[in-house]
Amino acid sequence: MPITAFLDIHVKAEFLSEAPEVLHDTLLTTRAFDGCLGVDVLVDTEDPTHFVLVEQWVSLEHDAAYRTYRAGPGKSSLGPILSGTPVLTKFEIATDI
Repeated sequence: MPITAFLDIHVKAEFLSEAPEVLHDTLLTTRAFDGCLGVDVLVDTEDPTHFVLVEQWVSLEHDAAYRTYRAGPGKSSLGPILSGTPVLTKFEIATDI
């Protein structure tokens, strides 16, 4: 079953001008990863340092493979520009509601 993952991040104010390029470069790999159906980037209208990445994945297994990749050999360059720990939340469609 497809899932949607929300990655809620805040970037350091001093890196705000660099954030779009770092996110773009990181998301090139994410969007090309097996099982990724797409990624949208949302920017908070009241806080430009606050982003939410909305990721669509074919399955939990594909998402898990991606997270394993990012935790190992595919570590992104986002870490130094973040002001805190990202919050990841995963959802699936409730077909019975």
